[in-house]
Amino acid sequence: MTEATCRREIELEIPADQVQKAAEKVARDIVRIARIPGFRPGKAPITLVRRRFADDIQGEVVQSLVPEALEKALGEKNLVPVTRPEVDKVEFKEGEPLKFRAVFEVLPEFELGDYKNLHVQVEQIEVGEKEVDKAVEEMRERAATFVPVEGRAAKDGDSVLIKLKGMPAEGGDPVEADNVMVHLGSEETLGAFTENLRGANAGESKTFRATYPADYPDQKLAGKTYDFNVEVQSIKEKKLPELNDDFAKEVAGANEEIKTLDDLRKKVREGVEASRDREEKRQVENGIFEQLTKAHDFPVPEALVESEVNRRLEELFRAFAAQGVDPRGMNIDWAGLRAKQRDRAIANVKFELILDRIATAEKIDATEDEVEKEIAHMAEHGGESATALRARLTKQGALDTMKSKLRSNKTIDWLYSNARIEKTAKSEK
Repeated sequence: MTEATCRREIELEIPADQVQKAAEKVARDIVRIARIPGFRPGKAPITLVRRRFADDIQGEVVQSLVPEALEKALGEKNLVPVTRPEVDKVEFKEGEPLKFRAVFEVLPEFELGDYKNLHVQVEQIEVGEKEVDKAVEEMRERAATFVPVEGRAAKDGDSVLIKLKGMPAEGGDPVEADNVMVHLGSEETLGAFTENLRGANAGESKTFRATYPADYPDQKLAGKTYDFNVEVQSIKEKKLPELNDDFAKEVAGANEEIKTLDDLRKKVREGVEASRDREEKRQVENGIFEQLTKAHDFPVPEALVESEVNRRLEELFRAFAAQGVDPRGMNIDWAGLRAKQRDRAIANVKFELILDRIATAEKIDATEDEVEKEIAHMAEHGGESATALRARLTKQGALDTMKSKLRSNKTIDWLYSNARIEKTAKSEK
């Protein structure tokens, strides 16, 4: 093993007499079933069988003896591979020992550092009338309606319906679209549209040039400059609902507990407080992650790192798909993306190994009742019975993974409850 790696390699040999005995057995088995011209089944000379089926005999001997010898050696050396050992450098000569090399990775050995009473600082998140007002105002924004404007020009906050045609400044195919809604002054609206449509009236036409940023979501437009001819079809202004009991009941929907604006504000406060608690818990968990991974210096198995990189990329792929975007059609540098994921993947694997050691030290494990509750929860959201889900997880070998995840989560909760949490004033950005 070289420094800072979990790679192991061992060279083994199986005694010649054991190899010879295994080869003879394989040869006798072949004699019974082999069909050789000039001989009845089972009557061919064993010496002839050995010559004609030498490669088959060798392969059978290797397959039968190597796994057993490797398992015995790993047990004697107290080594537990995290990857399937790769066998190479096989030397098989008649009358001599069978020699081979096995290469694999093992879990790292490391001393568990201090993990009790970790000191974690988190930014204190205030929840007062200001925060409740902001949340209620966001609800008003979502409930806003847009009504036609008469007798005035467009201004910031209006929604302008346009018909456009854009010619690429550097040549190429034009961009044409009808019924495009532009929200003047909003963050998602390109500045050139807001600047040139502000002050326009319905029926007017405007010509202007617009350059899209390089990171614009639509790859067809990203980084390009267009000369636009825009026709203003209509202008609508935002109308916010009046803040009263009727508004509260409307946004509450089926929640019959909310009948007044005060009821709504109380419910909103509860939601904001819950959001604050989740954010503060996230900050604590991130602090625990950072402290433990920095305090422990040990190598991690490359196979586990690659598996974690793959998992993170699969999550990213699913996130794109959930937004209706096919990543395969995007110009993504997947090799570069893999490289960027690597550092975080190493840290994640290291953290899981540390959690495993802490769980063992503190005798933390997932109970059968907790496993059943998790399966029931997954089944409810997945639309299948708990019995069917358990059977499927067991068949796929995913039940142990789920138990391991529950164990890790319990360990994080244990670390959280034992940490010394200091709340600090939120930094000004």
